[in-house]
Amino acid sequence: MQYKRVLLKLSGEALMGNRKYGIDPKRLDDYAKEIKSIINKGVEVAIVIGGGNIFRGIAGASKGMDRVQGDNMGMLATVINGLALQSSCEDNGMQTRLQSAIKINEVAEPFIRRKAIRHLEKGRVVIFGGGTGNPYFTTDSAAVLRAIEMEADVILKGTRVDGIYTSDPESNTDATKFDFISFDDVLKKGLKVMDTTAFTLSQENKLPIIVFDMNTPGNLLRIISGENIGTKVNL
Repeated sequence: MQYKRVLLKLSGEALMGNRKYGIDPKRLDDYAKEIKSIINKGVEVAIVIGGGNIFRGIAGASKGMDRVQGDNMGMLATVINGLALQSSCEDNGMQTRLQSAIKINEVAEPFIRRKAIRHLEKGRVVIFGGGTGNPYFTTDSAAVLRAIEMEADVILKGTRVDGIYTSDPESNTDATKFDFISFDDVLKKGLKVMDTTAFTLSQENKLPIIVFDMNTPGNLLRIISGENIGTKVNL
């Protein structure tokens, strides 16, 4: 396998499937099966999931809500999504642990780095909820932070497009896809991969990012097997 330990970043919107909000059980089950395919190959998997399918702090702030309150609501939404993904993974025969940056001891373990690494070493899927535990930081930042702390080999950012393009491929049919691109070129071209804080943190720690289509069955296993799926951002 190309990678031994990975951090999979999923957006909350990805869980909606074709719905306008909430969680699509079918999409959740599809993702769990994808995760199991690489667990079966001995890959250690940590996951950070967003909460945009339930609530976005920035959207709330734009409508007059206090930004800190809105972000706290968003972080709680990631715990809800984490619980849903945990249940689906366990239904598919995987052992899991949900750790939260916000203390909710009745539903999730508190985030403890050494404990999380030990879970990974034992073959458990570790799902990180609650973002970074602080407002004003996105789940992209949480994903990079946890990947560094877990000493992951790569961040796998699962999206609904098959990589990074010169412009939005959903609105511009002339957009061309990059197979490989450097961190510097992403910044020079003004391409949107992650928010600036997360992207810079990944660059400084020399942590590669692969952006790929999570909705295509088998893509996760192909990446782990070394195939050039999606777009790889490296130094």
